[in-house]
Amino acid sequence: MASEELFYATIRDIGARFRRRALSPVELTRAHLDRIEQLDPKLHAFVTVTADRALADARAAEAALGRGDISSPLLGIPIGYKDIYATRGILTTGGSALLADWIPDEDSTCVTRLQRAGAVMLGKLITHEFAFGIQFPGHRFPAARNPWDLERMPGGSSSGSGAALAAGMAFGALGTDTGGSIRGPASLCGIAGLKPTYGRCSRAGVLTLSWTLDHTGPMARTVEDCAYLLQALAGYDAADPASSREPVPDYVAPLGRGVRGLRVGVPREYFFEDVDPEVEKGFEQALATLRQLGASVEDVQIPSIQSAGAFMAIMLSEAFAYHERDLREHPERFGELLRERMQAGALITGSEYVQAQRLRTRLQADMSAVLRRVDVLGTPTSPKPAPTFATVYDPDYGFPRGNTGPFNMTGLPALAVPCGFTAAGLPISIQIVGRPFDETTVLRVGHTYEQATDWHKRHPSV
Repeated sequence: MASEELFYATIRDIGARFRRRALSPVELTRAHLDRIEQLDPKLHAFVTVTADRALADARAAEAALGRGDISSPLLGIPIGYKDIYATRGILTTGGSALLADWIPDEDSTCVTRLQRAGAVMLGKLITHEFAFGIQFPGHRFPAARNPWDLERMPGGSSSGSGAALAAGMAFGALGTDTGGSIRGPASLCGIAGLKPTYGRCSRAGVLTLSWTLDHTGPMARTVEDCAYLLQALAGYDAADPASSREPVPDYVAPLGRGVRGLRVGVPREYFFEDVDPEVEKGFEQALATLRQLGASVEDVQIPSIQSAGAFMAIMLSEAFAYHERDLREHPERFGELLRERMQAGALITGSEYVQAQRLRTRLQADMSAVLRRVDVLGTPTSPKPAPTFATVYDPDYGFPRGNTGPFNMTGLPALAVPCGFTAAGLPISIQIVGRPFDETTVLRVGHTYEQATDWHKRHPSV
């Protein structure tokens, strides 16, 4: 296997090479550290590279393999962590000057679980400031660049995770998703990203943006790799008050069962408003592929979908509540955009917050009713391809409404999978959404579509 192929192999492929002794975790880790050193000066995906820790993890994995331990598919697999996941003894900045020197005393639960599974910690990946504020020029931490076009954004806020994976600098990454920050970067960077059901993966030790909207989850280059990561992450955690005791199924074994007989519902209202024509075309072609694979596809209605706009009232209120003391005591340490966004949360009244939560309950009921008629929902993940930095930095730029926030409101599992490219070579993505705690079906649909196409096999020239 050539070196470039090595960086874009799957977790399954790498595990097989480890077992054949055709590759060692130390060799793989050193190759990735060299690649990060080569590429990251122009991509800015990493805040901190933990080279010594990575090599120590790799040696431990190599020793375990030498003892015949093949119990974990993540053993020796290089992983990056979004820099809002606490890592014991390792800088965790949240992408903010406020925490520029913070070194936690404990790991977050998700980090602990992946490390126990034998993953190799490559380092910490840049996030938009506190997973909300974009890094404008002059920010303490430079913005990550999209490997498909360095003049474009890789999405937010798990921007470093998306960029690192697309550029072959890691096999998996942790992201967080409050309004789409796993699925957005996955969409714009041409990779896979899963927002699990609310409560499926622990948020303990992860910096909060919005208590009732925050989700943690895996990002990788393939759906199967996301399933491997989710298998290690999922499960109850007493340290997270929202954590669910729902049993954890096998996420990997059912991937090959296909989609014949499954029903895909397409809610066109809201999700197709102002959609880019090339994105819509790619999405429709993806639906055609699912039909050819044996799924039925039908349009569906979500009566209260326009109430998804209540999302902003909930997120801004909760973000301000979390950051209120620091906003009052150290406003200068927040980026200007982030400070303005969070201070706007102080203007939302208690009545408005309660009414937003009432609308949320109605939306949850309507989506639940629709998902009794179909097995999954399908929408474009992002209505538009990756914007340029010049466009986003324009003071008159209005951030478009995304297609991901409604599923944070309802807490449903949602997966982003590549489904094409624009004429300019920018990735397009389909979003697959399922019933609560039915990640198995969501992953199965995504994997079946992915294996019938080659979009996930295309990689940027970096």
